[in-house]
Amino acid sequence: MKPVCAPTVTSKALLAPASGDRRAPTSALQAGARGRIAGQPGFVLHSYPYKETSLIIDMFSRDHGRVALIAKGAKRPHSALRGVLQTFQPLSVSWTGKSELRTLTGAEWVGGMLPLEKTALLCGFYLNELLVKLLARDDPHARLFDHYVAALNQLAHGESAPIVLRKFERALLKETGVATDLTTCTATRLAVDPQQHYVVDPERGPRPACAADVWPRVLGQTLLDMERGDYGAGATQTQSKHLMRFLLAHQLGGAPLNTRQILIDLMQL
Repeated sequence: MKPVCAPTVTSKALLAPASGDRRAPTSALQAGARGRIAGQPGFVLHSYPYKETSLIIDMFSRDHGRVALIAKGAKRPHSALRGVLQTFQPLSVSWTGKSELRTLTGAEWVGGMLPLEKTALLCGFYLNELLVKLLARDDPHARLFDHYVAALNQLAHGESAPIVLRKFERALLKETGVATDLTTCTATRLAVDPQQHYVVDPERGPRPACAADVWPRVLGQTLLDMERGDYGAGATQTQSKHLMRFLLAHQLGGAPLNTRQILIDLMQL
């Protein structure tokens, strides 16, 4: 039996600008210039101990990107932060400071999101590892924050994990400016043929596959489906998995993704 659905939280619910402008609000930018941020929507990506009673938090914020925060005293038994700074929980966070390591001054649980469990939980940690390894610090990505919130909601509500992951991987490459156009062949400058096989140059885009290629071969239909975000076809799911693994490895410079290896071993995602 599926769990009773909690109200689906969206980034708009997490203090998104009322006007619909996807950029950071002017007030937030001005506050950032002064080194004081209040009530910023965010998620904990990772944390680790600092000295005896504190934590270093890698926070993904909507309007300020990834920021490193020191949570002083968060490990103390009676700290108000102890049960709040959990992964995959929508937070409203405040901090001060202009250096690379700021000081967390407040964090409140926003609520409205089901917890991740079992395979969905591993998938969530995979998303977090991608963000930690591929996002630069202090580089705002409001649309990517929206994609992250949507992906967590979809995983929590039992949607197909491979499809959720492929959509987020593609959004991550697009929003960080390293994704290529999958609809145009770089060799001919013509539209991709759905029936032809291609390989995708990570820096340039698709070109016709040849016998000597060691890169993943994919049908043009798969590339068109990926560009539309349509992963319904079985061939598209299989081919996009191998293609995205290849493209992400290029961006990571060969650095391994620990959570993905666990997922590969368990679920072949």
